[in-house]
Amino acid sequence: MYTILLIGIGGFIGAILRYTIGGWVQNSFVNFPVGTLTVNVIGSFFLGLIMYLSEYQGIFGEESRIFLTIGILGAFTTLSTFSYESFRLLENSNLMLLTINIVATILLSMFAVFLGKTAALSFVTGLWRGFR
Repeated sequence: MYTILLIGIGGFIGAILRYTIGGWVQNSFVNFPVGTLTVNVIGSFFLGLIMYLSEYQGIFGEESRIFLTIGILGAFTTLSTFSYESFRLLENSNLMLLTINIVATILLSMFAVFLGKTAALSFVTGLWRGFR
């Protein structure tokens, strides 16, 4: 029950962050879902960072990792919204924007995971050097 509560609280926080950040970014754009793209890339970065810090250094315990990744980031990232917005671009026969949206989301999100991993490993290496 405690784990479910952690996920629920994290989801509450993640959903508010998604609404706030995605809306703020999207506010200046009309024809392209850049708010969704932004939260997916940010979420991918932090997922990579947290998972690799957990895996390589054990910085996050299981409960913290679940709270952050399944709770906050699970509500923050928006694959369902990405899919819907991509489908709408397809329905409107806007194949150029559809292609840009799909390619940018996938490539930038994967790159963000790589950056998260790199940041985590750099942190671990720097931490290790500090103890020598």
